[in-house]
Parts: sequence; C-alpha cells; structure tokens
Amino acid sequence: MSFKIGNVVVGLDASLFLMAGPCVIESEDLCLQIAERLVEISQSTRVGIIFKASFDKANRSSISSFRGPGLAQGMKILAKVRTRTGLPVMTDIHEPAQAVEAAQTVDCLQVPAFLCRQTDLLCACAQTGRPISVKKGQFLSPAEMGNVVDKIRACRNDKVILTERGTFFGYNRLVNDMTGIAVMQQFGCPVVFDATHSTQQPGGLGAASGGRREMAPLLARAAVAAGANGLFLEVHPEPEKALSDVASMLPLDWLGDLVRVCSAIFEITHGQRKS
Repeated sequence: MSFKIGNVVVGLDASLFLMAGPCVIESEDLCLQIAERLVEISQSTRVGIIFKASFDKANRSSISSFRGPGLAQGMKILAKVRTRTGLPVMTDIHEPAQAVEAAQTVDCLQVPAFLCRQTDLLCACAQTGRPISVKKGQFLSPAEMGNVVDKIRACRNDKVILTERGTFFGYNRLVNDMTGIAVMQQFGCPVVFDATHSTQQPGGLGAASGGRREMAPLLARAAVAAGANGLFLEVHPEPEKALSDVASMLPLDWLGDLVRVCSAIFEITHGQRKS
C-alpha cells in the first residue's frame, strides 16, 4: 500500500523519501532558510522531502531546556513553510488534545518514541485521517510495534509509517538492529530510519543528550542498504548554536551529498528486491 504525504508518495514499493528539518522550531526565519535549502536538494536529487520541526519538545532532559514556540505559533510557522516552499510539513504531538488542531495544518502527525504505546494518543492521531509516523520506542523490540499498528488500524487509519531510532543498550547508549527494518515492514508499513537520533546518547550530558553526529551518514547508508523506505534526518545550518539536539543534528551542508549517495544505494537495493 502507498499513500501520499502532501505531494510525496510513501510506501513499501515507492521511491526513497526524506523527513528533514530542525529538531525544534527556533524561529520562522530559520525554518524558512532550512526549508528553502531542502527544496533545492529535493529538486537536484529527485527525492521527495517532508519538512519536520517540533512546536514543543515536551521530553527535554532539563526543566530549563528550550521547548519551542507552542502549538498556536508553531502551526503558523509551519503553515508559512508549506505555503512559501510547497513542501509538505509534519510535527510531533504529545497529547491527544493536540491532534485535531495540528492536523488542520500539517500533512503528517508524528508520535514520539517515548509515547508510542499511548493508546489514546495513537487513536487521536488516527481519527484525524492524517498519515501517522510512529517512532519505535527505544525500549521496544521491532516485533512489538505490530501492536502499535493494530491500534491505529482499529481506529480506521491505514496510513502508518514506522520509524526506527535505536534501542537502549545500557546507560546513555543506543544501538541499531538493521534486521528490525524488515521485521517492521512485515506489518505492511513503510519503515523510516532516523539516522540522527540513532546517534544520540540519551541524557549523556547530564542536563542534555549527547551524540555523535559524524556517525549519522554511516547509519543512513547502512539503513538504506538494509531496505529502509525513507530517512529521517534533523539538520541545522549551525548545529552548535541549535537550541535542541546540538550533538546529533547534521550540518545542513552535509545533506545534499548524503541524499545523493543514499538515493544511489536505494536504487540498487530496491531493484534487487523487485527482481
């Protein structure tokens, strides 16, 4: 089954696609700057891109961490990105009550990994009719995501994407099991690989998460070779000055070359799967 997020077709047999943007909405100008560059990359690589940014990061490590502009202002900024650039937009929500309002603006709703088992949240997203991207909890096996898919489908929504973002391996460490991509695809859902969050070291800096952004391109290439249908990459023009995920976001300048390489790998692996 394939479906559209805006003008981007996603599915088990569709072309490679990308979800990309800053971790959190820092400002309208920054979002537009990043989105305009994403349009250029999409046009040059012929890879469909969905712009992602969070209006609220409700799961930050510290009470003093920047969370974002909030729902109302965040939706205004995402609407402007969508209108100005033509890119589809997506954001994550944390509470069932946010689903309807966010769905009036965005093309896709995302459920954060820590909340992937929250039935009321999943059903609220499903009932909007929007496509839903659910991040696999760092505490779940790939097979357990079948229960997540069942909950959404029970609410009469079959437009589900599952996103792999690493599994806890002791304190402050994530690892990736690439066989999990194929396991989750067996539920009939396209699987996205989150290469940037997979490099996180949760809580590794005490009041913030650490990370190894230099490993994200390696993981992205490996995931596409393993059959991932899409990639999730958080990007920023100056990651060291970002207000969230400083250690794991990719420099925006890295993205074009990485997408081109991953697109070439995808063409090889996708052809093998069809043959």
